[in-house]
Amino acid sequence: MTVQPHPVDHELIQAASHIARTRCRGDNHTMAAAARAQDGRIITAVNASHFTGGPCAELVLIGAAAAQGAYELDTIVAVGDRDRGVVPPCGRCRQVLLDYFPALKVIVAVDDRVRTVPITDLLPDSYVWADHQLDAE
Repeated sequence: MTVQPHPVDHELIQAASHIARTRCRGDNHTMAAAARAQDGRIITAVNASHFTGGPCAELVLIGAAAAQGAYELDTIVAVGDRDRGVVPPCGRCRQVLLDYFPALKVIVAVDDRVRTVPITDLLPDSYVWADHQLDAE
């Protein structure tokens, strides 16, 4: 049985790239993220970098989506400033995204080739924190 790859949502990449180009300025905001909500809306956000740490763009996006009433996300992508292109989520973001959205698809890049993968592929054999994940299986 051949598994069909998920299509790449190029509109999301364009949205995140636009936010990275126009809103990521200086050292405080260096990454942008865009996600497609289940209802089709595109939500965008930037990170809030600080020497004490700070939330990645993907985590800011979760809050921005909730503030807009989008509690179910379908696909997410992160793009770096200064034309860094598509950047995969860090380990913390992978765990949080899995906990919030266990069916989420993530756009990643490998050698200038973008592809869409399930969040579970980015965090295999993961710790299951969210109780709702147990019901989803």
